[in-house]
Amino acid sequence: MNFIEELQWRGMIHTMMPGTEEQLKKEMTAAYVGIDPTADSLHIGHLVSVMMLKHFQRAGHKPIALVGGATGMIGDPSGKSAERNLLDEAALRHNQDCIKAQLEKFLDFSSDAPNAAELVNNYDWMKDYSFLNFIRDIGKHITVNYMMAKDSVKKRLSSESNVGMSFTEFSYQLLQGYDFLHLYQEKNCRLQMGGSDQWGNITTGTELIRRKTGGEAFALVCPLITKADGGKFGKTESGNVWLDRKYTSPYKFFQFWLNVSDADAEKYIKIFTAIGKDEIDALVAEHAQAPHLRLLQKRLAREVTVMVHSEEDYQAAIDASNILFGNSTSDALKKLDEETLLAVFDGVPQFKITHSSLAEGVKAIDLLTDLAAVFPSKGEMRKLVQSGGVNVNKEKLENQDEVIAESKLLNNKYLLVQKGKKNYFLLICE
Repeated sequence: MNFIEELQWRGMIHTMMPGTEEQLKKEMTAAYVGIDPTADSLHIGHLVSVMMLKHFQRAGHKPIALVGGATGMIGDPSGKSAERNLLDEAALRHNQDCIKAQLEKFLDFSSDAPNAAELVNNYDWMKDYSFLNFIRDIGKHITVNYMMAKDSVKKRLSSESNVGMSFTEFSYQLLQGYDFLHLYQEKNCRLQMGGSDQWGNITTGTELIRRKTGGEAFALVCPLITKADGGKFGKTESGNVWLDRKYTSPYKFFQFWLNVSDADAEKYIKIFTAIGKDEIDALVAEHAQAPHLRLLQKRLAREVTVMVHSEEDYQAAIDASNILFGNSTSDALKKLDEETLLAVFDGVPQFKITHSSLAEGVKAIDLLTDLAAVFPSKGEMRKLVQSGGVNVNKEKLENQDEVIAESKLLNNKYLLVQKGKKNYFLLICE
């Protein structure tokens, strides 16, 4: 597999330095991507560069994931309008461990293959490097004029917000440049990859390697991912879409990919999966024949959910979707764990009831009018029950006087009431 050709047809190359492809054809090459450790989970904005490393390893080369423990203490000014909060070492180490566990789903770290992936943390080589030694050994090789010419610096200095830029952030590109130099010298790493907003920082590294050692190193960046409607990729109303289930449930993760537009699905399936070109071309053609079937979105959602979570989580997400949009049974509903149940019915009207009110059982008509105002009146409820339009936990309510007891609760806490075809209500027992 030719790595550059693979990335080109997938639309994953924005810019690369001359000689990069020749270097990769010549020998097995090590390349690294820097990952910001300011959270204990990656989000889907990180997935592009992670997929670059995955394809790099598939092509027989050696991927290195660099967790920016030192640079994470400073904050990259690229694309930012203000400085970020700084983290302490304990938080950074915790975040690194969590990120490594996620990366292991994409990269082979554990085999004895010569191109097994490695995880490094720049805090390990920066923590004992004195400021005096750093500015003497590294700072003298890169001029202020060179650093000021970078877009990330120019944008911040000319921004209307008048925030300015601290020396701490100004020094960021020098620190990232030194990372590349260190990995070049210690790991024979010849290539750095990242998003196109990193081009300035990455080329500072190639320049530092050239001036300090006379050696040659390379840079390759992918486009920043956008949505067809111009919106920011990976953001929802509730914030980032995370890889860790405690921040974004597998159901919500699956739904994110399932709900992308046709244009985005055609783009994303190339970037975020390892499906081959012929199969993707066939999928795109099949989708075009019947867009309403959403074949691209379904395949994309499956591939990414299985890769990030598991086949079981994917199946659970399908089952959960069917409960909301299909004709699922009460058995399927009872199988849902609490996390998925709440994710599926996020946003539906909720009512609080008490365990004591169900202790000896309560008539459905009293429960759904007096204790929880699902119906504005008992007369309206009677009519809908008679026409078969009321379900409790996906079971048709045959009689408004049916007794509902605690044994009916899902996860010993919830009752799901369906009024008509589309109106759901969640009763929460506390």
